[in-house]
Amino acid sequence: MRHNKKFNHLGRTASHRSAMLANMAISLIMHKRITTTVAKAKALKKYVEPLITRSKEDTTNNRRVVFSYLQNKFAIKELFSVVSEKVGNRPGGYTRIIKLGTRQGDAAEICFIELVDFDEAMAKAPKAAKKTRRAGKKAAAPAAEEAPKAEAAEVVADAPAAEEAPVEAPAEEKAEEPKAE
Repeated sequence: MRHNKKFNHLGRTASHRSAMLANMAISLIMHKRITTTVAKAKALKKYVEPLITRSKEDTTNNRRVVFSYLQNKFAIKELFSVVSEKVGNRPGGYTRIIKLGTRQGDAAEICFIELVDFDEAMAKAPKAAKKTRRAGKKAAAPAAEEAPKAEAAEVVADAPAAEEAPVEAPAEEKAEEPKAE
């Protein structure tokens, strides 16, 4: 029986899965946001949140425990200095998963996972009104059409001022004159 063994194996062996999650955790700690699939992001969330909780108390034992998971001293230094200061008063929920849609090649659901306190733009910006795809395309299309016309008008206005020397007739007009005779 497999009671109480619910765990997403992500199609990998245990060693491959632990190495992948450790590498993703290091990337998340160093870059504060990474893009991945939704399944991997959920597994990473379960993997990295206990490590961030341990980093709130900077002791030798906690550093050794976290190092046993990550095996990267630069990530440990970043986690215990920068990240732990930002999340010191937060009781949990250190990461946020935001879905982005599907990947073109295999239609896998893509998202980005980020550390919550490091995205100042998301914290300060008010939520924008949700637009439908058609309204967005129609609104963007006229603006895109007007810009080249305005630039073309500027170029035409500058053209006579720039040309002061007389210009010879094009080759087509010269070719038509002998035909007329």
